Amino acid sequence: MNRRTILTFSAIAALGLTLVPGSVIAQQGTLRAQLVGTWAIVSDLTPAVAQQVGSNPKGYVMMDSGGRYVQVLRNSDRPKSAGRAEGVIAQFGTWSVNEADKTLTLHREGALNASLEGTDQKISVSLTGDDLKLTATNLANGARIDIVYRRAK
Repeated sequence: MNRRTILTFSAIAALGLTLVPGSVIAQQGTLRAQLVGTWAIVSDLTPAVAQQVGSNPKGYVMMDSGGRYVQVLRNSDRPKSAGRAEGVIAQFGTWSVNEADKTLTLHREGALNASLEGTDQKISVSLTGDDLKLTATNLANGARIDIVYRRAK
């Protein structure tokens, strides 16, 4: 092969890697690497949380590779006359993963609900394709929380 042929193959290979969907790349590697990205809420399977954000919540959780996260969920059915914080869950902070037991720990630095600030929450993680299921215990009442997200495209 001449130099031109090798460069052409290299360019085609590089282009091929850039065309691979992010979800395919994210499914490889560590749990931590798979969690990095933006996740849109699909369903809230927990009556206590549904009471706050409704049965058809909208929102995202974003986790960056530097260990920071932001979560904002809102009740899509809330009236326009609702108060600023009514029907909204919002928090931010840092995150870490225990690969061995497949858990995510959120350290809340700030939250709409001030009583959550400075607290940690350990969450069980289950990934199936582009679906992320988070299972945790509500710090306030001990109830189980199940939320399903889908990788945002």
